[in-house]
Amino acid sequence: MSLKVESAAEDPPDAAGSPFALPAFRWFFAGRLVSLLGSAMTPVALSLSVLNASNSAGDMGAVLTANTVPLIVFTLAGGVVGDRFPRRLVLLVSHLGAALTQAVVAFLLLSGNYDLGSLILLEALNGTTAAFTNPALRGIVPDLVPTSQIQRANSALGSAKNAAKVLGPTVAATIVATGGGGWAISLDAATYLVAALCMARLKVTGSPPPRTAGVLRSLREGWTEFRSRTWVWTIVASFGMANCIQVGIWTVLGPLIAKQRIGETSWGLVLSVRAVGLLLMAVLLYRITLKRLLPVAQTCAALMGLPLIALGLVTNVYWLAAATFVAGLSLGFYSIAWDSTLQEQIPRNVIARISSYDNLGSFLAIPVGQLSAAPLANAFGAPRVALLGGFLWIVLTLCPLVVPSVRGMQSRSS
Repeated sequence: MSLKVESAAEDPPDAAGSPFALPAFRWFFAGRLVSLLGSAMTPVALSLSVLNASNSAGDMGAVLTANTVPLIVFTLAGGVVGDRFPRRLVLLVSHLGAALTQAVVAFLLLSGNYDLGSLILLEALNGTTAAFTNPALRGIVPDLVPTSQIQRANSALGSAKNAAKVLGPTVAATIVATGGGGWAISLDAATYLVAALCMARLKVTGSPPPRTAGVLRSLREGWTEFRSRTWVWTIVASFGMANCIQVGIWTVLGPLIAKQRIGETSWGLVLSVRAVGLLLMAVLLYRITLKRLLPVAQTCAALMGLPLIALGLVTNVYWLAAATFVAGLSLGFYSIAWDSTLQEQIPRNVIARISSYDNLGSFLAIPVGQLSAAPLANAFGAPRVALLGGFLWIVLTLCPLVVPSVRGMQSRSS
């Protein structure tokens, strides 16, 4: 693949010190920052808006599910597109599509023309744009910065993402309370539009990726590349099982246990502490580089099981908050390490497809965990399920370290 950004080879010597010295990365970062802030507001704003308009939890669940399902259904197609077309163009079109769908949603809510079917269709289209956005986002970073700056670039992007997670829900709740959810959704649409304009400013030169193979052949080639790298598929498989356990327990049983033991307000504090841990680690990794980034991150990933153990054992909110803070640090570390390792080790002409198989394998079983959490809690008790889930998480996330290619992986950024 001959795609490259013109600034990478022409930047002044100090470009090696910071990705922000590269104009292309500055535009990309600005676009991601505004887009992430809008996206962080949407779940809260959309949920409250649907509840206010319909007074139905079923409607709310249907709308949110409509946005999530296409992420799974179309993620492989997104990987193919991200490797077959210029990623700048993919991101430009997908952000414009997201801006359009959210603008129509905002119009329906602000005009008082609430219609469940229309919202489901629009959010499904919005989720589809995200399925094409995500692989291209991971694939374009190595085109924007030199290999030595990939970890710093991901740390900066992680800081923006986690800062948005801290600020977005609060901003959304305030806008909904004062002006209505439609205005928060309209702001999300505007952020997508601004992000599209930033993507349009990326100065990408060279030939687009080759498109000689058909779509099905491209998928098979992506699968072959994915399974040929033992370190990739073993980690994806372990997190696929671990995410099934963790997400189901944390999102379904977490609020239930918290309500019984520490109170609903304290649960909100716990979630905020987790976001602070994520943000802090992203800031730290901008300054710190490790030669064995992935093995250290895989070891630290086991610490993300601590909040589940705390849910099962602890009645004190401070212990639960401390465990969640440590888990936030660990998740922030692992997310940056995983993205950086993929971008350093995977050829650019297949990285979007491998990323799509990563996304599919990591998240496919999550609905199973969410659906089975409540029946298991009814049968064995929610605290016991949480406790066992925490220990299973630790075992599953440590298993990949048995693989030599995982233990021996070394970073090229250090």
